[in-house]
Amino acid sequence: QQAASIHSPLLPSIEIWLGTNMDRLTMNGNMFPEAVGGEGDDMTQQIALIWQQIRAPLIAPLLNLAVTICLLMSVMLFIERVYMAIVIVLLKVFGKKPEKKYRWEPMKDDLEIGNTVYPMVLVQIPMYNEREVYQLSIGAACGLSWPSDRIIVQVLDDSTDPTIKDLVEMECQKWSHKGINIKYEIRDNRNGYKAGALKEGMKHSYVRECDYVVIFDADFQPETDFLWRAVPFLMHNPDVALVQARWKFVNADECLMTRMQEMSLDYHFSVEQEVGSATHAFFGFNGTAGIWRIKALNEAGGWKDRTTVEDMDLAVRASLRGWKFVFIGNLGVKNELPSTFKAYRYQQHRWSCGPANLFRKMVKEIIMNRHVSAWKKFHVIYGFFFVRKIVAHIVTFVFYCVVIPATVLVPEVQLPKWGAVYIPTTITLLNAVSTPRSIHLLVFWILFENVMSLHRTKATFIGLLEAGRVNEWVVTEKLGDALKTKSVKQMKKSRSRIGERLHVLELLT
Repeated sequence: QQAASIHSPLLPSIEIWLGTNMDRLTMNGNMFPEAVGGEGDDMTQQIALIWQQIRAPLIAPLLNLAVTICLLMSVMLFIERVYMAIVIVLLKVFGKKPEKKYRWEPMKDDLEIGNTVYPMVLVQIPMYNEREVYQLSIGAACGLSWPSDRIIVQVLDDSTDPTIKDLVEMECQKWSHKGINIKYEIRDNRNGYKAGALKEGMKHSYVRECDYVVIFDADFQPETDFLWRAVPFLMHNPDVALVQARWKFVNADECLMTRMQEMSLDYHFSVEQEVGSATHAFFGFNGTAGIWRIKALNEAGGWKDRTTVEDMDLAVRASLRGWKFVFIGNLGVKNELPSTFKAYRYQQHRWSCGPANLFRKMVKEIIMNRHVSAWKKFHVIYGFFFVRKIVAHIVTFVFYCVVIPATVLVPEVQLPKWGAVYIPTTITLLNAVSTPRSIHLLVFWILFENVMSLHRTKATFIGLLEAGRVNEWVVTEKLGDALKTKSVKQMKKSRSRIGERLHVLELLT
């Protein structure tokens, strides 16, 4: 009776089936037959009988529907992956490097006008309690080669620990005494988190003098020639809004988990970003190691904190205004991968929930936009958002971790070999070739990605439905020089709690 109050299209068929089979379920007036054995045997026989009765008429049709939907999503993902693989091969064989595709000339001195030939550059470093890495990032930013009167380093410190705030301020003062134009900026709240800090930083009067803004997260360490290689793209191409560099991982060899992360991120940069830059002049800004034209940033509406992916939000809005993006694959910036599973899980929640939530908020705006072509709209909505940010997570978990194992228990459901073997194998190999040195770890990567798909799928639905943790922001823990100075014994001691090291849900997945 309680079930009848639930409006579901399955209920009529369930009621009909129960009516026609009730005599088989009830024997001698009892719901289940008497067992000869003990209580345990009795319960086992009861469960087996119920399963036999409902498997073919109820479970099999539902599972067949799930298989069909998952196969459709698998094909969508497969086509997207093969398309990008073909584009990458063509780029390697026939494509031009960004320096050839766009106008690029090295910066030259002008004796008549002096340093004013160089654009004014603002370097922003957002921070939050970064005890282990603040010196590395500030030092790297202050070490950038550029005329000293044409660069401003802005440290945006949202730290809540007074000791760390003092340390960061002292570090800024040290570089200021060395002649670096560095500004230490704080605010009395953390509204908007990183987006709020960047937005607040752009309000200062000295920013009006700047042409471009570079953003480096607290663990990023650019090479000294970063600006010399990136700025010319913006100077000589007035329709370019963003130049994005690739990430280089300083701790990729720390443990097996960081090797798995390297495999996934290498594919993102060497394939997804390269293809987006070459075909549509659009890709998602990675939030760091990139340089923006301030005019484009302001024209797009500036930083917004409506989601946890403020970088992607800005990139989509700027692209819809007709601005172009350039990805430089051979310009790397050193940074650190999360070295604990807890930190990585929080990061992946933000990276999966945010895009799904942004898709919900912007899909109508993208469709109604009149500044870009229908083909680019299709690419942004279908390829960039729907397939890569939603379908990829859902199909990995639902199909490979739930539906395929379930078909083993229901022989009435037939799973085609092409969907269960050929498609996932092809997708996996296409991903793995981006990191040849880790090809022997492919099995571990598959298991690791299946486990993470649980958290990514959950986060994706939270973003789509705008559920409780949709705006959760946990800053990724960074270790910096502690990776070099802490002994293995100390690192293990800090993670010795059983509760922190045993992940039951992930083991079940």
